[in-house]
Amino acid sequence: MPVKQKKESGNNILSIDIGGTSIKACILSSKGDLLSEFKKLPTPKNSTPEEVIKTIKELVASLDDSFDRISIGFPGYVRCGKVETAPNLAKNKWTNIDLAQQVSNLFKRPVRLINDADQQALGIVSGIGFEIVFTVGTGFGTALVYDGELLPHFELAHLPVTKTKDYDDYIGTKALEKIGKKDWNERLQRIIQIYKTVFNYDTLYIGGGNSKHITFELDHNIHLVTNKDGIKGGAKLWEVAEKYHVFTTRPNDK
Repeated sequence: MPVKQKKESGNNILSIDIGGTSIKACILSSKGDLLSEFKKLPTPKNSTPEEVIKTIKELVASLDDSFDRISIGFPGYVRCGKVETAPNLAKNKWTNIDLAQQVSNLFKRPVRLINDADQQALGIVSGIGFEIVFTVGTGFGTALVYDGELLPHFELAHLPVTKTKDYDDYIGTKALEKIGKKDWNERLQRIIQIYKTVFNYDTLYIGGGNSKHITFELDHNIHLVTNKDGIKGGAKLWEVAEKYHVFTTRPNDK
């Protein structure tokens, strides 16, 4: 996506995507146009809230600072600006963490914080019918959208798919490295079949860093997408009403 070298004072959005492997950030216009370079840094090995915020601060320092709102996609369950779970970040460090408030206070800007797959979905879906987005990367992310409206988030990655594994274990990066691409593709096909049966979706989108390893033929209503395809989600997040888990956190006055 080409970078547009212009500023829209009062409307620009800092969009942040926190992943188990890397943390990404860019500046978007209110329409989702990319106004800065798409920057990323490795997710800290000790991925505590403090270290993640430190990485975000470093990323933002490398960008144009003309932004007025912040969107954050987070790899876990988020409710009203607080993180409840983060299975692929530091263990036992992310329960009831007011990440949105901390980032809002740091940059003195309002923040909307939602699940990372949900944020990507807002930038990807067509807005017609029941659409599902998968992200296959460090773990397994899902988002559900009906006629363009983001539905409540479910951590479907933690449903059991075998006696000993949930979806994260079954299809995440560790599984890919252990079993190889052939078996990993077979597992993904099994997951798609389960979702077809359970959800009867109109369209399925598959993104995430490991989607490049898909070798089987996709159904006509399944589409591969990239992180950049979903980048507009950071802007779209500010167009939707506060509902379910979409919540605006504002800086504390001190």
